[in-house]
Amino acid sequence: MKALGRHILVEYFGCDRKVLNNLDSIKRFMDEAAIRSGATIVDNVFHLFNPHGVSGVVVIAESHLAIHTWPEYGYAAVDLFTCGETVDPWKAFEFLKEKLGSNHSTTMEMKRGQIEGVKVLRHKPEIVVDELSELEVPVEV
Repeated sequence: MKALGRHILVEYFGCDRKVLNNLDSIKRFMDEAAIRSGATIVDNVFHLFNPHGVSGVVVIAESHLAIHTWPEYGYAAVDLFTCGETVDPWKAFEFLKEKLGSNHSTTMEMKRGQIEGVKVLRHKPEIVVDELSELEVPVEV
């Protein structure tokens, strides 16, 4: 069955603790991972926690790449969620494994958006404007 996207859940172990606590490096590596995977970066947000750890997300036109680090354990949890046929999340995985200095990793890949009854799935299907006007949009009062 075809899917709208692929979501790789990654655990990196034995990482370089200094890298995991360096906001600028993590941001740079995540941006580069997105580019190497073939994704289009839309925006990103990263935060350095006190006393340590970095969390961040790179929003891509094809979904997102997210990271949460625990320098005290040499551990990083990463989500690589990409949609469409032109982006390869495994390229991002390999790049990050090297840059984080991981000596061991585990992964689980999930297919996202396996919609039954649809013969052709496109990440960005063409929608007629009239169809959009029929979508319910919540209105705040």
